[in-house]
Amino acid sequence: MTTAPLHQTAAPYPGDAPYPGDVPAGRRPGFLRAPFAAATYREVGFVLTGLPIAIAAFVVAVALFCTGLGLLVTALGLPVLALLLVQARGFGALERHRARVLLGTPVAAPAPVVPKRPGFWGTVTARLADGAGWRAVLHQVLMFPWAVLSFAVTVTFLVTGWVVALYPLYHWVFARYTDWPGYRVYDFTTDAGRHHEFYVTSPAQIAGVCALGIVLVLLTPQLVRGLTAVNRLAARGLLGGR
Repeated sequence: MTTAPLHQTAAPYPGDAPYPGDVPAGRRPGFLRAPFAAATYREVGFVLTGLPIAIAAFVVAVALFCTGLGLLVTALGLPVLALLLVQARGFGALERHRARVLLGTPVAAPAPVVPKRPGFWGTVTARLADGAGWRAVLHQVLMFPWAVLSFAVTVTFLVTGWVVALYPLYHWVFARYTDWPGYRVYDFTTDAGRHHEFYVTSPAQIAGVCALGIVLVLLTPQLVRGLTAVNRLAARGLLGGR
């Protein structure tokens, strides 16, 4: 009679196969084409969808960790901490999927947890010894502030760049529907009673505003790529198989 080995090579996670939308590094859009490339807006989509996911992951991780830690004086704390690692692996699988689909970065899934002893407590102890699960918890905690920062920076540069670049198209709105001759940059009165104001009105000023917006539009994809590079590193380092 033959027995199967206890530790078997895990079958590859089905979602870790190459995805049709993957963009090899050598085929990334150039500097001038990047603001209009689909790959850029997949990265933007990764950042925008990442904030609500990061909030949910952080809240769940902190709640389960604190609850499990508080219950360690009883046996109930161990199953709660095991549940912490189960949900961390679930969020980790979601993050690997997002990295593959939106960033073109496939990350191999870690091997599944194989209990060495049968029964409920055997499963609990196997979960608690799961290094990949603890790394996934660390990912949930560390990447939460990064998701907030990435979201704020991406939205600010993306919206500001296009709004400023397209200013010549809606410059006429201010004179027609407001009492401003153009976009008001500042308007204030000093303590000495002197009034200062500046409006964008002349063709040269309008062209300058447009040029500034074009620069922001061109720089935004590079900025977003730099932000998501941290997500790529984190996914490979904390969510991948060893």
